[in-house]
Amino acid sequence: MTDLLVRRDDLRETRIAETPRPNIEDGQALLRVDRFGLTANNVTYAVFGEAMSYWSFFPAEVGWGRVPVWGFADVEESLHPDVDVDGRVYGYLPPSSYVVVTPGDADARGFVDASAHRKPLPSAYQRYLLSDEDPFYSAATEDLQMLLRPLFFTSFLLADDLLDGGLDGARTVVISSASSKTAIGTAFVLAEQGSGEVEVIGLTSARSIDFVEGLDTYDRVVAYEDVGSITAGSAAYVDISGDGAIRRAVHAHFGEALRASVAVGATAWEELGAGEGERPGPTPRFFFAPDRVTKRSADWGRAGLEERVAGSWQPFVEWVATWLEVESADGFGAVQKTYLDLLENRVGPRVAHVFSV
Repeated sequence: MTDLLVRRDDLRETRIAETPRPNIEDGQALLRVDRFGLTANNVTYAVFGEAMSYWSFFPAEVGWGRVPVWGFADVEESLHPDVDVDGRVYGYLPPSSYVVVTPGDADARGFVDASAHRKPLPSAYQRYLLSDEDPFYSAATEDLQMLLRPLFFTSFLLADDLLDGGLDGARTVVISSASSKTAIGTAFVLAEQGSGEVEVIGLTSARSIDFVEGLDTYDRVVAYEDVGSITAGSAAYVDISGDGAIRRAVHAHFGEALRASVAVGATAWEELGAGEGERPGPTPRFFFAPDRVTKRSADWGRAGLEERVAGSWQPFVEWVATWLEVESADGFGAVQKTYLDLLENRVGPRVAHVFSV
């Protein structure tokens, strides 16, 4: 068994470890990790590994962690009566060649991992979906599913939250890290479901202006240093970069006209506390997608939620396929290199990475 391990107190320190293939007990199954995607979203998992318990999903030796990824695995061995060998599943995985799960609530659509260490963790990350019964699944778009499905799910839930009162009456939404996949997906859903009543402004770095404008999914694109050029009316800020200095600049520009401030991600992870100090406007609230899953599952049922997301996913993935460049590679050495590139923001917005291990 091979793992990519990250030092929990120094995200730049990584190593590839070799250990014996895991054994399973009655009621468990062994998944052979086949393929997964790696994006800036995985850096967010590492940055918030302690605060949001992301390290707890796939425990490692003391001081080290496995950064969770999304991808496909095959059931290589099963000692569970309702989980068949050779089933292909999509779900939350470690950057490892194997993972042991304890299936619960198993049915024709898949199962949840009911392992004791995962029970206190958010249920949104627990389900493994059998590809044969998955409404999202298409063999032709596996790469995009690994890369974008978890991000788009967050985008859909975030846009739903904003349109369901989260804007607090604002009709302008300013989104930082506008070149990120989560921001792009959010803008796409807001345009699709906002009935043209919500203006979406994307904030991005000067180097990404041309790319973001070319997407044609934002009503306007503004460089970070030009925040002051935005009309200072009623607005909501969606913070995907996590850069404290940018947050302060947005709050200072809009002042009391800023109706809502929503923290989502940390693409600028080293700037989380930069330039904070005093700031006018609302106290930022943290958007946690699993909480929204819980709410909408109660409102619509889990199947109803998945149907709504799948309905938006199909046109989104068709559009993304026209501009996203997917790079494929094999082995944990390639995973390690790309993780470090993402950590240092060396991966352009038009490129995404998938790995076979």
